[in-house]
Amino acid sequence: MGEAVLRGNQDMDVASVTWDYSALARPYLKRPNYSEAGLDAMLAIAKVTNNAAVCDVGAGIGHLTIPLSQRHLTVTAVEPNDEMRRLGAERTRNATNILWQKGTGEATGLSPSAFALVTFGSSFNVTNRELALNETNRILCKSGWFSCMWNHRDLSDPLQREVEALIRGFIPDYDYGTRREDQTPLIEKSGLFFTPYQIDAPINHRISIADWVEAWRSHATLERQSAGKLNEIVDSIERLLIEHGGSEITVPYKTRIWVAQTRK
Repeated sequence: MGEAVLRGNQDMDVASVTWDYSALARPYLKRPNYSEAGLDAMLAIAKVTNNAAVCDVGAGIGHLTIPLSQRHLTVTAVEPNDEMRRLGAERTRNATNILWQKGTGEATGLSPSAFALVTFGSSFNVTNRELALNETNRILCKSGWFSCMWNHRDLSDPLQREVEALIRGFIPDYDYGTRREDQTPLIEKSGLFFTPYQIDAPINHRISIADWVEAWRSHATLERQSAGKLNEIVDSIERLLIEHGGSEITVPYKTRIWVAQTRK
């Protein structure tokens, strides 16, 4: 699974939602989980104890909500998209420590100073990040913590280089946007948080070709830039993988996490 690498300093009006995940909700089930080591490192930094109140913003179908709940935290899952929220609630229907609520990163609709930790799992980049930091600070308790994270494919892997070249054959100026940027300058600029820690935690995702191809159909960044060619691109990725042989592949990822304590 790999060890987390830590770097860092020691020291309701609902906003408009421009990313519509309705058609991508079910393929999201095939997306990789976050590194367990990375999540443990995040919680160790924040010193979050059992039953602490956590808000998972942009919770989707529960990829981060579920492991947080499994670590005995009380999680409020905030998700603006009705279909994503429905699937998330369905997946977690037996969990007594998860509450689902409609809201956005900019306007959660939650009470002030209510949470020890506010997390954004692959969702911070689809918010107005400055407004989301303000809202996060509002709902955090004194000395609470903010965290954002993404799973990034390791583009140095030979197969992933081929996939990347294929995508750029369709979209020469393909741009991952803010999800692959260093979040530290933005967090510091807000003046609301101390200098964040950064955690890098590698994880290998073993998955069937069929499931990985299905996961690509939930890739909103690719879908938005594909000019209606998402299915054509994904079909081409599938053919590439089939040419490599076998029914399963190992996809190397890195879970990259930023964790920052509020100054209030």
